[in-house]
Amino acid sequence: MTDDDRVAPPITGDERDTLRAYLEYHRATLAMKCAGLSDEELRRTSMPPSTLSLLALVRHMAEVERAWFRRVFEDAEAPMVWSDELFDFQAAYDASTGTGAEAFKAWRDEAETSRRIEREAESLDVTGFQPRWDKRVSLRMVMVHVLLEYARHNGHADFLREGIDGVVGA
Repeated sequence: MTDDDRVAPPITGDERDTLRAYLEYHRATLAMKCAGLSDEELRRTSMPPSTLSLLALVRHMAEVERAWFRRVFEDAEAPMVWSDELFDFQAAYDASTGTGAEAFKAWRDEAETSRRIEREAESLDVTGFQPRWDKRVSLRMVMVHVLLEYARHNGHADFLREGIDGVVGA
């Protein structure tokens, strides 16, 4: 694994800067967990019958970014990244096809769209429509939700990486 060049979140600061920094830290953590691995290694699953792999996690997080930023604040009908179905989050976990480069491009593109949406919002109180819940949700809630998704899946990524080459930590 490459050197840890993540920027640590601040220990003081306002709510928005803190949420933004923690999201960036966790995005960087996922990238770090996958750094230097081949497509074959990225596809390696945890244990049968699970299909969970680092590549699947990257694909899933592209879906999460799209579902919680783009679809909530810009286009509720935007198709999923890895499926034509509106709510098929499972398709991302089928990483038997495609490449790491394709998955990372989709993930980075979605994260950049999420960043733009957050930057352009006047406040964390701005709301958008979450079609899965049929409810309006605040940008604050979305940022916290996506942050929790990254935190949970980065724990999985740590175990997956250890199973590939023994690398652990942060």
